[in-house]
Amino acid sequence: MSIVGHPRRAAHLPHSPLYSTPSHHLDHTARALLSYRKAKEIALSYNVDMHDLLSLTPKFWQLHNDPVALLDGAAMMLLTIQYNLCAGTIARHAVRRPELLPIVGDLLRYRKHGQYMLTELGHGLDISNIETTATLLPSGDFILDSPTPSSAKFMPPTAPAGLPCVAVVFAKLIVNGEYRGHRSFLVPLNDGRHMCNGVRSRVLPYREGPNPVMHSLTTFHNVRLPRSALLGSLARPPDLHANLMDIIHRVSVGTIAITGVALSAMKCYATIGALYSLRRRIGSPSKPVPILSFRTQHGPILTVAASAYVMQAMQSWAIARFCDKNLDARVRHGIAATLKAVMVQHSQQGALNISERCGAQGLFAHNQMTRIHSEVRGLAIAEGDILALSIKVVNELLLGRYTLPPSAHPDSLLARHEAGLLSDLRAAVQRVGQHRGEDANKLILPRCQPMMEAIGHRMAYDAALAHGVRPALIDLYVASVVKLDPAWYVEHAGLGCVAQQAMETLAMDAVLPMLGELVREMDVFAYVSAPIASDERWGSFVDGLGVLEGTASVELLAPAREGVLDAQHELMRSHL
Repeated sequence: MSIVGHPRRAAHLPHSPLYSTPSHHLDHTARALLSYRKAKEIALSYNVDMHDLLSLTPKFWQLHNDPVALLDGAAMMLLTIQYNLCAGTIARHAVRRPELLPIVGDLLRYRKHGQYMLTELGHGLDISNIETTATLLPSGDFILDSPTPSSAKFMPPTAPAGLPCVAVVFAKLIVNGEYRGHRSFLVPLNDGRHMCNGVRSRVLPYREGPNPVMHSLTTFHNVRLPRSALLGSLARPPDLHANLMDIIHRVSVGTIAITGVALSAMKCYATIGALYSLRRRIGSPSKPVPILSFRTQHGPILTVAASAYVMQAMQSWAIARFCDKNLDARVRHGIAATLKAVMVQHSQQGALNISERCGAQGLFAHNQMTRIHSEVRGLAIAEGDILALSIKVVNELLLGRYTLPPSAHPDSLLARHEAGLLSDLRAAVQRVGQHRGEDANKLILPRCQPMMEAIGHRMAYDAALAHGVRPALIDLYVASVVKLDPAWYVEHAGLGCVAQQAMETLAMDAVLPMLGELVREMDVFAYVSAPIASDERWGSFVDGLGVLEGTASVELLAPAREGVLDAQHELMRSHL
């Protein structure tokens, strides 16, 4: 099930010492530094060049869909920041400024680390109001400064990690006391061992759950930058908001690119769930029964498998539309945001459902599921928080600023659901009278994410049909989506509770005989490190654990002294 035209150029890495040597015994910092080395090996395996970054070639998408991310999500996170956000931003300017080409080359060949510093502690997604300033001096240089504690850049990992590190830093441009909009600047952060003058990095406590990253709070204190550090013009743009959206355009690329990790995660969950459920048996030793035979066990596995196939079709469709420069940029961004919303939704549902069906084993990070679930939680926020994206896209649709591609199957259940929710929202806007204000806050905003997810479900259904996904998988996907909003289908589609359950039952009955074939086609077993996936792996895992032995002896009951026991018996008889 590797994507057609998307070869896995890092297929050798899971068997390499760097990836195959267990690292759970290392401390957090050692593991965080190890992720930089892993990111470099992935990068060199793909040999991405500037053309790949700017033209978004198949190789660019191949990189982001490589399931090697399952073995270290931190490595893939570091890599996509360095390639897509940092190098991608600089490469756009390097087309007209050849002096920047060596920097792009150093980033692509991993001779330098790269970071992307946009959001601030006190502002989050409210990037229009970031406080970091870059003030033009009479000499032509700039002073980069973080004027308040809330202007600290949050959370790029800026601590030294062995190689010199440069960053694309976003700031308010000040010229002759005039604010001229936001700009990006090329800023050296450290030389691999020590921070650069005026740059302060405070490493945050590690997140518990995912592979560790040295996330930081970073501030700038009168950092002097040459004129060449400015990526862009000094002139005030006619539209400040349009300028900001333009200079952060790589974020929307990242919105769609990082869905590859969530897609690989779904395949991983289905594979681990199926293999473990075949191994785990109950009943008498003479006739043991694999727990996979129970509907409560194989149901979640079949559902996430069906979702993976359908979402892969949607991703292929979305990437093609996103790369179509004839489409309005807002439409392309809306498609990317919608894909991310539903990809993360289905991936996170699969993680919880299958890890729970693995019992206590599903709680441990070495069995991958809880760790990957935590990493995908980060994806939900990275490159645009899903809720914020939903509010933006749905409000723009309600205001008629653009439309997303319509359904090719408007009579389908999911298309009718999308149309029904959108009609209800438009009616709510009419009642409220505006898309802002207290009434809109209460009645419109809470419905934006479910609305965008409904759009995504319909798009996924249409894409699955167009890409020839097995009908049984599409049927199971539809049944699983209906369960997300069962009341609507009862009220508006005449689909009662019994009928909804029957849909799911028939679909699961059809998909169950395919499960082994589906798992083989997903082809992620090489990237599954969970010990519970096989007897061999479990045995190797146990053999590698530290063993505690000794010669200690502990007496649980002290021996009775002579005459004491008889006295105790006499006392008991007297009470009786």
